[in-house]
Amino acid sequence: MDQVKFNSEAMHIKDHSSKHLSQETVKKLINQSQEAKKQAYCPYSKFRVGAALLTLENKVFTGCNVENACNNLGVCAERTAIFKAVSEGYRNFKAIAVASDLEDKVISPCGGCRQVLREFGSNWDVYLSKPDGSYVKKTVEELLPIPFGPEDIAMKKVDISHEC
Repeated sequence: MDQVKFNSEAMHIKDHSSKHLSQETVKKLINQSQEAKKQAYCPYSKFRVGAALLTLENKVFTGCNVENACNNLGVCAERTAIFKAVSEGYRNFKAIAVASDLEDKVISPCGGCRQVLREFGSNWDVYLSKPDGSYVKKTVEELLPIPFGPEDIAMKKVDISHEC
């Protein structure tokens, strides 16, 4: 039923359901995040992270963390995957799987990554995994309750034109 197809930049996973992923698809997505982790550039922290992002069109974009000697210039795996997808024209996502080398607990996105995930909706899945393939499933909303999102920009505000 589920098939993985490779192309030059991203993989495709065949999963016909738009909301609930099959166990096989979840496993493949987690495996892809573990493979992406192998490309991490982390000479300072030695903390590898990989991510695999599944679009509504069943295309997978992977990412890894990339550190920099100037710490704040590095980028997380989750943001790398999202930025790759957005740069290819994708804006709607089903799920993202995140992997690290932590054995005793699942990896979870940092606050900045949670906000970037939220930019693209709050009701999609995040699979927090361990190297053995076990995982915890959360939604973006569960990871970032009471978020600030794009719709907040358009909400009615107090008129401050006379103060400026």
